Amino acid sequence: MLKRKDYKFWFCTGSQDLYGDECLAHVAEHAKIIVEKLNESGVLPYEVVWKPTLITNELIRRTFNEANMDENCAGVITWMHTFSPAKSWILGLQEYRKPLLHLHTQFNMEIPYDTIDMDFMNENQSAHGGREFGHIFTRMGIERKVVVGHWSDENVQKKIASWMRTAVGVIESSHVRVMRVADNMRNVAVTDGDKVEAQIKFGWEVDAYPVNEIAEAVNDVSAGEVNALVDEYYDTYQILLEGRDPEEFKRHVAVQAQIEIGFERFLEEKNYQAIVTHFGDLGSLKQLPGLAMQRLMQKGYGFGAEGDWKTAAMVRIMKIMTEGMKDAKGTSFMEDYTYNLVPGREGILEAHMLEVCPTIADGPVSIKVQPLSMGDREDPARLVFTSKEGPAIATSLIDLGDRFRLIINNVNCKKTEKPMPKLPVATAFWTPEPNLQTGAEAWILCGGAHHTAFSYDLTAEQMGDWAAMMGIEAVYIDKDTTIRNLKNELRWNDVAYRK
Repeated sequence: MLKRKDYKFWFCTGSQDLYGDECLAHVAEHAKIIVEKLNESGVLPYEVVWKPTLITNELIRRTFNEANMDENCAGVITWMHTFSPAKSWILGLQEYRKPLLHLHTQFNMEIPYDTIDMDFMNENQSAHGGREFGHIFTRMGIERKVVVGHWSDENVQKKIASWMRTAVGVIESSHVRVMRVADNMRNVAVTDGDKVEAQIKFGWEVDAYPVNEIAEAVNDVSAGEVNALVDEYYDTYQILLEGRDPEEFKRHVAVQAQIEIGFERFLEEKNYQAIVTHFGDLGSLKQLPGLAMQRLMQKGYGFGAEGDWKTAAMVRIMKIMTEGMKDAKGTSFMEDYTYNLVPGREGILEAHMLEVCPTIADGPVSIKVQPLSMGDREDPARLVFTSKEGPAIATSLIDLGDRFRLIINNVNCKKTEKPMPKLPVATAFWTPEPNLQTGAEAWILCGGAHHTAFSYDLTAEQMGDWAAMMGIEAVYIDKDTTIRNLKNELRWNDVAYRK
């Protein structure tokens, strides 16, 4: 099981010494109160840490470099309490390497009409200082998130919380290592890409292993360990024999248990957080990893099928971003399969041969053993379920040769109109925004893949912010999308992002 890291966010307040020590004491006191209340709010997923007021080039530069070096610091939240001359921030910002949020707020919510004087005005000029601070970011071309509003407002706190999860996704990106079992599916373009450029841009390490090297780890799993995990399966999931002999069925399930234990040990030993498999290269494995991959995704590993390392890395990052989220509905690898084109009932049936994460399940999760026409192996066991209803996002990271593009589509998940008793896989069914016709046309024009990293728990804004922090193009497909405007946006992006 992959563990959550204890990330923290530094709260850095900007000011200067023009108004004396008493003013600076108030600035520090106000910042400490804001930090205390933010941590007490119960809204933020990570702790905020107060830092001394920044008033000089030297202190700003040192603080930002300390943030760079602190492995537990996932980003900095800045607040300009008074006026802070922006040239003081240049060196520090040039050397800073982590996400930054500009909280454009002030200590008081309301103007104190009866008592306000010039002392108050000088001390409380965030409206002034925030603009000076914002200017230098724009002048330097540095990406940052801006949140505006009073710090006690729950909506403001939710925006900070949302950004924190994105920032952690950025930090974790540089720690993602993808293990490729065999190679990309032959002659498939969209699931492949430039792994060197991905490591330069995202920090991902993408390595290939011969399938039989991992198969050896599977073979080393003891019978006792396999039996214990099979018992866990039988206690956790419904068993759908569907006429198969119970002992024969159990033997097929045991193969997946052995694969799960062996693969997880290999991943842990080699320090990988995501994995891809390929049905066309299974070596000595008895089955295509199905139930085993579903369970590993549930534990937090990223996954991509047919060698799709980009989607595997994105699933891992999105799982990290949603980790610890209250009432989370799930994140998974997914694939577009077939359409319902009946007017008024349009949608896309989503599934895969086997590998859909059970975190998105709605209702009972069952184990089935069914033949698989691909892979030339024995019938694999898999978890079968239908997904939850509600809004979600589907994302596709593609390599355009000269740059990466993240496509983000808002989708609305619902139940199929009828059960599908002969389809032995986990499924989802959704309609992309703004509708199937426009959404599918837009996706194709953008160059989106048939594989997606899908989540009920993240927003398009969060993933767009992730792309912005990574310095890559993001294209949104949502309720406001029109094909005419999208084509213009893609043309503009071609000019803006061309190397």
